[in-house]
Parts: sequence; C-alpha cells; structure tokens
Amino acid sequence: MRREKILIVDDEIEISELICLYLAKEGYQTLMALDGYGAIEMVGKQKPDLVILDIQLPDLDGFEVCLELRKMTKAPILFLSCKNDDLDKILGLGVGGDDYITKPFSPGEMVARVKAHLRRSRMMFEPINTEHDLHYGDLTIEPKSFTVSLRGEPVPLSAKEYQLLLLLAKNPDRVYSLDQLFTQVWESPSIGDPRTVMVHISNIRKKIENDPARPAYILTVRGGGYKFNGSLSVIGAVP
Repeated sequence: MRREKILIVDDEIEISELICLYLAKEGYQTLMALDGYGAIEMVGKQKPDLVILDIQLPDLDGFEVCLELRKMTKAPILFLSCKNDDLDKILGLGVGGDDYITKPFSPGEMVARVKAHLRRSRMMFEPINTEHDLHYGDLTIEPKSFTVSLRGEPVPLSAKEYQLLLLLAKNPDRVYSLDQLFTQVWESPSIGDPRTVMVHISNIRKKIENDPARPAYILTVRGGGYKFNGSLSVIGAVP
C-alpha cells in the first residue's frame, strides 16, 4: 500500500520534527518546508495527501499560501497557529482550510485529526458505482466524479465543502445540528466551536446561491441547524 505523504510547513524546525516523529510512527511519509514559497514548490512537485500549515511564516503568511495551494490541490489543509484567535480561525476556513489546531497541541490529537481528514479524503476518491446524480433546481451533484455544477457550470468546492453539501443533499429536509455536521464530516466530536461548520456553510452558499443572504438550497433552521431544501428536487431524479 502506498504510504500517504504529509507536508509540514513551519519555520520552527523543532515543532516540525516533533510532528514528523509522531506521524512517522503511524506509518506516514513526511515532508518539511520552512516557508511559504517552499511549501508551494513542494506541493507542486510532491503532491502530498495532506498539508499542516503554520499561519506565521517568514515570507508569506499561511492564508496566502493556502490560497495558492487551493489552485493546485484538494488535499486537506490543517492550519497551525500559536494564537487562539477567532478571526484567524474564520479567515483560515474562509480561504480553503479544513481545520485549525492551536499551539501548544497534543500530539495525540494532531495524529487523530490527520487520520480523520485522510480517511475522509480517501473515501472521496474511492470508486462509487451505486450512487446516482442528485438534481436540485439548477444544482447537480455527481458523486461518481465528485463534481458539482450550477446551470451546467462547474462549482469549485474544497473537500470539506463538498462533503458537507453532499451529506445535506443526500438527506433532504433532514435537520442537522452543528455538532452532528461536525461529527459526521470531520469524524471527531465537536470541540464546542460551531464556527467551523458555519464558515464552511457560508462559503458553500456564496458559490451555489443566487442570493447567499436568502438561500434557496441550504436553509437555516432557527435553533436547530441546517437542512437541504428537498422541495427543489427535479422530478425523475433520484434523491
């Protein structure tokens, strides 16, 4: 079996080596980059399966790096920061990050999150022969090819955005709480911060809704969470 590659981007060599040590024990192949430009070059050449990205780098900040990486890869990106700052979390998720880990961190928690993201990533690219395309209004979701289109035009979604949208669309009119969505998509218990899910939902709405402030596809259920609008299902389609 191919060893999955993980890129650690941090200018603090001691932290990078510590992360590499724990991941290597789990059988992963690890790569290191000390700055943003090095990370971009490494992703282009090595095609890692997951990236752990520090926000504070000596050249580019992690948000700029993430934007560039999202043009090159759909691999999960986990932000790493010494600041437990709400704005940093929102910005990180908004530019295409999948998760946010604050220093100092537990190595065990780090490994658990890496495993969960890689497991979900593998599931996305496994062949699917039994799932039908989903059609809702102008929106089409094709699980076999992991693609989403709106009025025939492709919609660029990150891995987590796609997983959230697919989960909701496969279960129309079912209300999911923030904790339920976090647990099912991130495969770990919610840490009590609903903004991770909320930011991803906001990003999806910006990409698929005509008016994100008045969504037609993903509806907010006051006091409950979110649900997908099943009334938009196209007659003859398999929901």
